[in-house]
Amino acid sequence: MPQVAARISGDQEKWLKDYFRTKSAGAEFILPWAVDTFFRAISAIKSQFTPPELKTIVEAHKDLRLTPEQTRLDYLMLRVQDACELNMLHTKHGAGKASLEAKLRRLDDTQATALSVWAAAFWVSKNCTAENLDAYIQNY
Repeated sequence: MPQVAARISGDQEKWLKDYFRTKSAGAEFILPWAVDTFFRAISAIKSQFTPPELKTIVEAHKDLRLTPEQTRLDYLMLRVQDACELNMLHTKHGAGKASLEAKLRRLDDTQATALSVWAAAFWVSKNCTAENLDAYIQNY
């Protein structure tokens, strides 16, 4: 099995040690579960949006380094609304602003977090080019 080095906080380390025999055993359980859960969730969430809406959301996350406190629905709504109002991203990608905002409002915080992480991940992925945005939306 491939190994991954991940940074965790002191509280996260304590939690892993408290709930599992070792920190490594906990990480080996949690990481695959979290990745699988994320990809199942993002597949379901993405199906609620059109490709132009997803492009708008991805581009609204350009040059953004997410922190845990920025992964709530309110922050996602603000990020996308600002991108639409200030940069007209919805017009650039052919998305309806009202429809996009209505769909975003129906998300809960966990779904909004998954969507924000997915959108921001494009900009640090090996596939990050304007030409690959369509492929990213379709395949990831």
